[in-house]
Amino acid sequence: MIQIKAKQQNVSFEKNVEKLAFVLSAHLYNTLDSDKVIEEAAKRSGISEGVIKAAWDAAGEVIRTWATEGHNVPLPGLGSMRFGVRSKSVQSVEDVKTSLITARRVIFTPSKEVKDELQSTKIAITCYDKDGNIVKRVTSTDTNDVEDPEGGDNNGGSTNTGGGTNTGGNSGGDNNGGNGGSGGFDTGDGTF
Repeated sequence: MIQIKAKQQNVSFEKNVEKLAFVLSAHLYNTLDSDKVIEEAAKRSGISEGVIKAAWDAAGEVIRTWATEGHNVPLPGLGSMRFGVRSKSVQSVEDVKTSLITARRVIFTPSKEVKDELQSTKIAITCYDKDGNIVKRVTSTDTNDVEDPEGGDNNGGSTNTGGGTNTGGNSGGDNNGGNGGSGGFDTGDGTF
């Protein structure tokens, strides 16, 4: 079950004005150490920790290398990742320069199996008032929709695989420009 907290806090942007609202955020547990992951993988596979660590390190190096070369790299059992940038757009080619880049990004696209797992996982929300007291607990009754960072459907991948330009955008997340597909580019918010 995914744990979410809803904390009552001031969301007003005006000085000396209090506007209270419940703001949802994920309740994060401890960040797992990679050694713990390797230990658990060794138990589940029957392969020694040393062999799994060597493979883990080699896979990480290959993924970093290929991603920085511009590839969309598969992450077995998880999905794929690639690097991208956020940037401003300009109308004239003379104005194109690296200073238009506002952020470098890691873009992860989950596999159908990961999205299915997320979709079937219940969500529990604990509500806290502004003093930190628990005032309500809620279990999910949402539609279980899973956002696709590539702008595709909920069934395992991007629906746009062409090489064109996407000037529209998807309905959420931080990839507001959508995905222009292989070799394409985005113009929605300057996200490539």
